[in-house]
Amino acid sequence: MNIAIIGTGNIGGTLAKRFADNEHAVFLGVRNTQEFKGKELLAYSKNIIAHTITEAVSKAEVIVIAVPAQFAHEAAKSLGDVSGKVIIDTMNGVFMRPEGFTNTSDAILANCNSSDVVKCFNSTGFENILNPIYNDVGIDMFTAGSSEKATTTATQLAKEIGFENVYHFGGNDKFALLEQMALCWINLAIIQKQGRGMAFKIIKR
Repeated sequence: MNIAIIGTGNIGGTLAKRFADNEHAVFLGVRNTQEFKGKELLAYSKNIIAHTITEAVSKAEVIVIAVPAQFAHEAAKSLGDVSGKVIIDTMNGVFMRPEGFTNTSDAILANCNSSDVVKCFNSTGFENILNPIYNDVGIDMFTAGSSEKATTTATQLAKEIGFENVYHFGGNDKFALLEQMALCWINLAIIQKQGRGMAFKIIKR
């Protein structure tokens, strides 16, 4: 799969590594290909290459957006033509939101020409994306969005990198709810100082 990643901080950079480990072609979409945050990712794997944003998007079937939440709408506008492409939103507008929107996924949908948007990889810390295995068991990931195509793609990628189950919260009306789940993790792990080495796992009888 050809995957463009816009935003090369903790989440975007970690996803780039994990996707590259699974032999996906990862195109980092950056403003300056010679100097950018996360440049060391290029040395991590031959499967990771830096391009301008428009070049990365043009080569990709899937686009991951992992910029600060308040810039979600600007990132979406910068993509250009994304018709037929899947967009995975990893962001959370729980502290800072894109102006005029209650969550980042709605901001993306309003500023690009793809309806195949899914929220995923937003509900835990980057450490758990790097290593989602606890006591030999994969932790769980969650999605939200009305696009079956995008949800199927995100689910496949999450399972490939080690998440055992992927639970779907529902359609686009559940974007904000999934962001609140991320806030729950942030509250416990960081604000309540339980530590970032914790994760959510659904257990059934």
